Amino acid sequence: MAEAVQQELSALAAIFCGPHEWEMLSCSETDGAVFRIHTTAEGLVGEDLPLELVFHLPAGYPLCLPGVSVSSEHLTRAQCATVKEKLLEEAGKLLSEPMIHELVLWVQQNLRSVLSQPETASSSEKHARPESTAVNDGLWIILLHVDHMRARTKYVKTVEKWAAELRLTGRLMFMGKTILILLQGHRSSIKEYLILQKTSKVDVDSSGKKCKEKMISVLSETKVQPEHKRFLAFEVKEYSALEELQKEFQTAGLLQLFSECVLGLVK
Repeated sequence: MAEAVQQELSALAAIFCGPHEWEMLSCSETDGAVFRIHTTAEGLVGEDLPLELVFHLPAGYPLCLPGVSVSSEHLTRAQCATVKEKLLEEAGKLLSEPMIHELVLWVQQNLRSVLSQPETASSSEKHARPESTAVNDGLWIILLHVDHMRARTKYVKTVEKWAAELRLTGRLMFMGKTILILLQGHRSSIKEYLILQKTSKVDVDSSGKKCKEKMISVLSETKVQPEHKRFLAFEVKEYSALEELQKEFQTAGLLQLFSECVLGLVK
């Protein structure tokens, strides 16, 4: 990785040093760096909206555009997509120089104006076609059941790293003793994830030795349908009640998947 990029990453880690503001997801010479920044920006009525920005700096960066993902519980999918588009437009003006801090500052200063633009209100129609053609783009969704995690912290970080490297989005879900991994992305990436999951030492056995995952099962694997929500990031979530878990699936347009594959596990 170029020295200038390493310096930029070090500077970003120093700038976003508050609790949970900065998280490096993966970093390698071949695949570049993937990291997450949590920040806030002014919304339409002057409130501070939490934003999660995930950046991928490929090997050619900054001579090529970074990958960007925008998500927020307070914005719609269409609004997040519009903010992402505007960020990439700004990134195009900054090619050949470190730009991530500038992009974060830009979204902090301009989110309100982006959300107030007329095209944002109609962006659900603007983005309807890409969403509805997700099947043709080769996007799939898979639901996995993990029996247990002894070394939970390490296991979770490994799953997050793999998801980032393979450009997979979705959820790692905990509810009581039930552990589910919901992944969305290109089928080839999902297949590669499964290989990593089954061949890497991601956990420890009863004696504390590193071991491979032997007790994971595929509950469902299917093409993304038009009614399915496109996840914008990979998140780890914990649920205290069955109703919360059900709502997660319902919001994603996956209520049938919940009924057929999840309900029997947690009851």
